[in-house]
Amino acid sequence: MKFKHMKKLGLAAVAVAGVAGLVAASGGDNAPPAAAAAPATVLTVTAGKAEPAEWAQELGANGSVAAWQEAVVGSELGGLRLAEVRVNVGDAVRKGQVLARFQSETVAAEVAQQEAALEEARAALAEAGANADGARLLASSGALSGQQSNQYLMLERSARARVASAQARLRIDQLRLRQTEVVADDDGTISARSATVGAVPGQGQELFRLIRANRLEWRAEVPADALSRIEPGQPVRVQATNGASVTGRVRARAPSIDPATRNALVYVDLPADARLHAGLFASGAFQLGTSPALTVPQSAVVTRDGSSYVFAIDGSGKVARTKVDTGRRVGERVEVKGALPPAALLVAQGAGFLNDGDRVRVVAAARVAATAATIDAGGSAARGLN
Repeated sequence: MKFKHMKKLGLAAVAVAGVAGLVAASGGDNAPPAAAAAPATVLTVTAGKAEPAEWAQELGANGSVAAWQEAVVGSELGGLRLAEVRVNVGDAVRKGQVLARFQSETVAAEVAQQEAALEEARAALAEAGANADGARLLASSGALSGQQSNQYLMLERSARARVASAQARLRIDQLRLRQTEVVADDDGTISARSATVGAVPGQGQELFRLIRANRLEWRAEVPADALSRIEPGQPVRVQATNGASVTGRVRARAPSIDPATRNALVYVDLPADARLHAGLFASGAFQLGTSPALTVPQSAVVTRDGSSYVFAIDGSGKVARTKVDTGRRVGERVEVKGALPPAALLVAQGAGFLNDGDRVRVVAAARVAATAATIDAGGSAARGLN
């Protein structure tokens, strides 16, 4: 195979030499000069324009989803055994719903005892009242001395005080009886539970935690220099790591800045969404309004050696490589910043194969796609032959 290839090259060389001899024989010095060769077109491309636009201005941040408020439901009694626990973590509850119940027989007996004591006090008050009424009648007639009359009146007042005391003790015991049922303070979802049947928790010990009203918020960490650009009510796009995407609104900004990170917390109210859970990590973007942007087709930007470039086409089809900085992206267009004139004609497809100063021929996108397919097929065939 190698011999045949060398033989073909030798024949071609002889043919070229023969042609050169014929030209010389015909008076090569008197032949008219050859026409200047036209500049070759390196690549067929499509073109797109740099266009000004008004795009939304956003501030990105990261943070965690958390409960707006967690209510602690604890034991208001001490020394009583938990007889029943009716809810578990994740259960949705309503305000006033019974979550757990303590053994109530002892407290019920104390209530009955205080009811009897109140009746006894009321009976004593009735007797003391009757004696006092009689003393008031006899005092005017002189049948009783002033000292005896005052004694009966004091006994009446003492009996009335004992009734009031018995009523207060009864109300306390009735309250304790109601407290043997642990109820939810608000609508929400149980986020934690430490109550166990048979346990004897102390007074004030936590039994449950409740996410109030199932309300969640996103706590975003924002650089201190950007905090002044965020105002309550601004919309925020929030994307959680589990795929949930919602739009929230700024509720408040933290009054202080973390001295270690120089970041501040911004609290964003989130709408109800079954995919959102407290503790999820989420990223988001604060909508800060709009600002002007010079945009180009995304396919027009080429990255080389860590920098971004576009290729501008002049009237003769020559391209000039221009370094740009990229910014926001919307759909198929990207914001560019740099020495790029507005409405500049740029290489939209095929820029990755160009160098500064190359010449191009601009055609429709369909023809470029067909040409690229032909080139790819030819490359595949060549690789197959090799």
